[in-house]
Order: sequence, then C-alpha cells, then structure tokens
Amino acid sequence: MSNYNAVSAKNTDKAPKNIGPYSQTVAFSHYNNLSAQLPINPETGKLVEGGIKEQANQCFKNIEAVVNSIDHVMNDIVRITVYVKNIKDVDAVDSVYRTFFKTYLPTRTTVEVSELQMDALVQVDALVSHDEGTIPDAPQSGDLIKLTNNTQNAPMDPLSTQAVAFSHYNNLSAQLPIDPKSGRLVTGGVKEQAAQCFKNIKAILESLDVPFDDIVKINIHLKNFADVEAVNEVYSTVFPDSAIARAVAYVPARTIIAVSDLPMGALIQVEAAVSHGDGTPPQEIEDRHGLILEANNTDKAPKDALATQTVAFSHYNHLSAQLPLDPETGEVVAGGVKEQTEQCLKNIKAIIESVDHVMEDVVKVNVFVKNISDVDSVDEGYKTYFNNGTPARTVVGVSDLPNGALVQIDAVVGNEEGTPPLV
Repeated sequence: MSNYNAVSAKNTDKAPKNIGPYSQTVAFSHYNNLSAQLPINPETGKLVEGGIKEQANQCFKNIEAVVNSIDHVMNDIVRITVYVKNIKDVDAVDSVYRTFFKTYLPTRTTVEVSELQMDALVQVDALVSHDEGTIPDAPQSGDLIKLTNNTQNAPMDPLSTQAVAFSHYNNLSAQLPIDPKSGRLVTGGVKEQAAQCFKNIKAILESLDVPFDDIVKINIHLKNFADVEAVNEVYSTVFPDSAIARAVAYVPARTIIAVSDLPMGALIQVEAAVSHGDGTPPQEIEDRHGLILEANNTDKAPKDALATQTVAFSHYNHLSAQLPLDPETGEVVAGGVKEQTEQCLKNIKAIIESVDHVMEDVVKVNVFVKNISDVDSVDEGYKTYFNNGTPARTVVGVSDLPNGALVQIDAVVGNEEGTPPLV
C-alpha cells in the first residue's frame, strides 16, 4: 500500500444501486465498510417475493456480490449486523445465515428495529477486511490475517465468534446480559442486565489480554429509552477502568439507540470495537510506533460527560452519535427532520475538523430516524454535506431518540493518511 491510504468507494451492478446517496462499499486502510443491504433484487430494484427466508437470502446475496466485486470472499467479513422487523424471525434468518457461513463465523449483532426502508423484513450490514485479509498464494507484506477468539467466561453462540481481530481492531459480538454458566438472562432489572453485559465484554477482553480501557467505541441497544439514566449509573462504574484512564477521564465514543426488541427478551445489549495492538500476527512485532487511543472533544459540538466525541486509533476515528443539538444552547434546533439532519451533520463536521480532517474522510454513516418515511427529507439535508454520496450508509427506523429528536447520526472517519497532504 502507498503512504497515502485513499478513501476508495466502489459499486457493482450485481447489487442494488441508486436507492440512496451512498456507495455500496468504501475502503480505507485495512477495512471495507459496506452499506446495509436490503432484500432488493438488483435487476428489478424491488423487494424479492416471499417471506423472511427469501428476504434474508437476498440480503446476503447482495452482500456477497459486493464483497466479490472487490476481490474478497464472504470469509473476509469481520462483523455482521442483522436488523429485523420481528425478533421472532431470527430463527428463519439463522437458517439462511448458515448457508453463507458454514465454517468461519464473524462477530454478530441482532436487533429488532421499528422500521426498515421499503417495508423490508430484514436488513444486513457488514464490515469486511481489506487487501491482505485474503492471503494470496504469494503472501503480501504483513500477511494480515483474522484472529478469532472465544472464551467460556462469556456467553457462547453457535452462529457467531465473540471477537474477531483484523489489523488494528478487535470487533466484538454484541453482548446480551447472559450468565455464561447458566446460559440464561441474569435476574433483576436493567441495572443488573447492563452490569452483566459489561462483565461479559470484560471477560472477552481479558481472554485476549486486552485492558477494558482499550475500547474505542461502545454501542448500546435499549428496549426502553427511559432506562438510560439507570444504564448510565452502571456505565459510570465501568468507565474509566484504570488509573491512567481516570487521570485523563477517558471514556469511549458512544451511540445509544432504542430498539423494539432484543434476543431472549433482554432489556439491553452492548457491542464494542477495541484497539488491537500493532496489528494481527504474524506481523513482525513492532514498538507500537506511538499508536495510542486519541480522544478529542471540541466546544463546537455538543459534549457528553459519558462519551468522547471522537476516539482515534490507528487509521480510524470513531465518532459518538450526534443529535440535532445546537452546541451553544444544548437544545434541539428549530425546524423539521431536514433541519435536524443538517444540524447532526454540522456537529459531525465540527468534530471532524477539530481533528484536522474533512468530511471527505468519512467512510461510513449510520442514520437512526424516528420515522422511516422521513428518509427523503433526511436525504435533502444529507446531500448538503455529502453531495457525491460517497460514504457507505445504514438507515434504520428506531422507536425513540433522546430529547425528542427525529434523527441521530454517527460516523466512522479515516485517520492519518485519509486526508491528502498539501504537497
């Protein structure tokens, strides 16, 4: 690879195109970030006929087409997120899932959301390794490979791996509040369930010899948004987790969304992205080259005592979800969903520029809307910041958002070589 890792957006006619201002896949450094795939037949542009199995199959066929178009294979997928309209459909989705992942299993997150575009029953998102992920006959420099890990000290799932590391990141499967010994939800309410989720994450990280404060990004899925304060009480006891982290008051970037339902009827589910040393062996051991977590906040965007606006590690910046809040007043901006979308992106732009990057360095955007029928209006505001539609994108309808907001947006941004130098 060159000294300048360019943001590389690609599309293929073998998967749905032009259903939104985004690219099918955007590569930067060692990851390909895919747009979530709906069960759309790319030839007709319409949902496939049939029920949940047929729709799930089409989602994975579309992902496979995108992955193959960039000279990768399905086993290069690191993480899968499955959004369903009905959590009871998960068993049917799983029967399809097994046909695409017969041996290797990526990490996985499954949630029921309130709405999906085109009234689909399922939508699937994926993160894929890039370049050295698939080892050719003549190994490339670094021989980057995926490392999978499971520990009995955290819940085991026959259809997902607890942690998959590639390059400088460990991507963890979302953790439910399951006691790994009994395989059942812990007793108690949301506080007890939140504590168990973090306990499971910590067990996975300890099995990898990784400290808790190496977490870069946390995503929390809540059944009831009124539980946020209770969850935050627990959250405050687990972050910061070390003397060093407490000295600088480090907390990861964070996104919280309200979901309609979760597996096993859980009240909460937590997933994490974690830094991974200097890369995946068998790379030659290096002296870290100064690779550290770099947390940053700016007064030009809303601040949160329990979340850092952006946390960079290696070649990526992970941003906390941004609400349509005016950073000066702390209030939701006036207007409708278009104006709220613009404010979310204005906040994201302020954060990105505060770390010496530009909006063109954004590789993935996640949009959470209160009403899926607002997507066209969201796109009007969206295009004022992404008029070329480059970043990969996922859009889901959620049941609630903080502050009565209509939209919330988070982003993943290239770091270091992402922004071209002046010369």
